[in-house]
Amino acid sequence: MATDSKSMVANWTPDSWRAFEALQQPVWPDETALKAATDQLAQEPPLVFAGEARSLTSELASVANGRAFVLQAGDCAESFDGFGANAIRDKLKVILQMAAVLTYSAGVPIVKIGRIAGQFAKPRSSDLEKRGDTELPSFRGHIVNDIAFDPDSRVPAADRLLRAYQQSASTLNLIRALTKGGYADLQQVHVWNQQFVASSPEGRRYETIANEIDRALRFMEACGISPSSDPRMSEVDLYTSHEALILPYEEALTRRDSLTDGWYDCSAHMLWIGERTRQLDHAHVEFFRGIGNPIGCKIGPSTEPDNVLELCERLNPDRISGRLTLISRMGAERVREALPPLLSAVKDAGHPVIWMCDPMHGNTFSSSVGYKTRHFEDILTEVAGFFAAHEQVGTWPGGIHLELTGDDVTECLGGSDDLLEENLDQRYETMCDPRLNVRQSLDLAFRISELLRG
Repeated sequence: MATDSKSMVANWTPDSWRAFEALQQPVWPDETALKAATDQLAQEPPLVFAGEARSLTSELASVANGRAFVLQAGDCAESFDGFGANAIRDKLKVILQMAAVLTYSAGVPIVKIGRIAGQFAKPRSSDLEKRGDTELPSFRGHIVNDIAFDPDSRVPAADRLLRAYQQSASTLNLIRALTKGGYADLQQVHVWNQQFVASSPEGRRYETIANEIDRALRFMEACGISPSSDPRMSEVDLYTSHEALILPYEEALTRRDSLTDGWYDCSAHMLWIGERTRQLDHAHVEFFRGIGNPIGCKIGPSTEPDNVLELCERLNPDRISGRLTLISRMGAERVREALPPLLSAVKDAGHPVIWMCDPMHGNTFSSSVGYKTRHFEDILTEVAGFFAAHEQVGTWPGGIHLELTGDDVTECLGGSDDLLEENLDQRYETMCDPRLNVRQSLDLAFRISELLRG
């Protein structure tokens, strides 16, 4: 039997995290119900397979070597209430559109990873939320409790773990059908992008790239390369990912691979650790060091180079290319100053990491009308700073990590339609953080394509 290097991790089991302090965990009122739910989860089929996770690691190894680029995108937090085939299809559509533009401009394959089929939990800055004189447990995502501000809704309920699993399974079924059943036809995706360019106030700026893609597709068709002759023109691989925050859920879905004998968290192809839970001596790092999946870790502007190197050693001691992604979230004002020392330290130490930019979380603020929001120009400024930092150090800017939706929401300011603060209440629908809408997402893809071409 083949042996996976992660099966040899010393003193690790799927439950060894329980001996460490675990932050951002809900206080479950009924431990018996929690055990019953996780016991049932442990008997359910895996959501993804270890071989798929290994395939993603292989594709990410190309990113680490500068031969591919990652688009990781999806909801801030998936909802039990907004679940449906149309929502999944529309989210996939915008990811496919963005990937088509980025593929042409980067000149390398785009690894497509969704924040989907499992992104139900959210870390919180406080355990409690206060409105007026009433104080209740914070909303931690639909996998834990409900967003309604009343005592019953905010009680963590273990049966929600099972519902999250079931919705993830349904979402994955539809994604696999769409991505392999013709919905990802590159020619159709290009038609969607042409329609966007024609209707965008920034259309002239994007026409050059759109016309170049059009000529490339017509040349390929003239050479006999079309969706009917080559499945790669009409099928894509979309991997799933989420922040592995609720550790009992992740433990229950961790399985030993029959081919390699290694452990894999089968709740998603890729998991990441958030900025609030990446302490070296805490439970999340302990759990992540033993699973064989490709993994990520969010890195904020206060992170010191020594701490990043320690995370690299703890999470990827065998220096497996494609295993570890560092997702910087610096903020538009800090990225050019804070990121280069981290890039240099990791480069000099020889760690084969993928660097991605999360330009969303460092640029959140409260608007004058009371909504948490982000400005498109701040997001773009951080992305530009991310590219500049890599050019300065001589490293590869490996990808982009975004919160977006396929719906026409009004949650982030700016973009080519110049969304203003007074527009926010028109369709502000997020359960947690503000997301880019379809037009803003495609605006950003074309702007990033200009950076890639530059």
